[in-house]
Amino acid sequence: MTVLASAAPDASCYSSAVNNWVCPSYFRDKADDLISATTEHVTITVAAVLLGLVLAVPLAVVARRYSRLEGLIMGVSTGIYTIPSLALFPLLTPFTGISATTVIIGLALYTLTILVRNTLAGLSGVPDEVRESAMGSGYGQTRLLLQVELPLALPVLMAGLRVATVSTVALTTVGSIVASGGLGNLLAHGVQNTFKAEIFAASLLCVVLALALDLVLLLVQRLLTPWARAGA
Repeated sequence: MTVLASAAPDASCYSSAVNNWVCPSYFRDKADDLISATTEHVTITVAAVLLGLVLAVPLAVVARRYSRLEGLIMGVSTGIYTIPSLALFPLLTPFTGISATTVIIGLALYTLTILVRNTLAGLSGVPDEVRESAMGSGYGQTRLLLQVELPLALPVLMAGLRVATVSTVALTTVGSIVASGGLGNLLAHGVQNTFKAEIFAASLLCVVLALALDLVLLLVQRLLTPWARAGA
């Protein structure tokens, strides 16, 4: 781990005497630390969002088909989001230990408030005449969901997925409280040691990572929904 007092003599811009915010030599000298932290950050973020999506879609489908459960499902998913991460992660540690699994599960639960809501909105937005036409053609409930409803709900679902991913990139940094925060570990270390170059580098990489993942999801959305692109 980088220690401010042990900065290389020729890297004056992040030495204890200078301690600049922007220091190109820090990126060069500490490239291994930055790459390792960024890799962990991406792994945790992607795993959490995928787990959240796996949980959210069935919940949204249930809420759509059983209107009496919609309020309960939306209330629980929103209520989880209000739990501070400093409280949620310790609640999970007795079951998952102090590990990346704790962070992934916690972040996945946080994505539910966005993913369930957007998936439900997408499913609800499918025109009734489309459903009736499909069922009149012999589609069962499962086939109707997989081949008609979910494809038509994709634009709204993907919009929620993009928001959830960007917010998860930021929330992953909180995982530093259990030593699995990716770039958050560098942020915490930098704040603790008033190490400006480390704080700036970790923050910049978080922003770049969020923009990159959002762009990737936008491209995926365009590939999966050619009809929406043609309509636009």
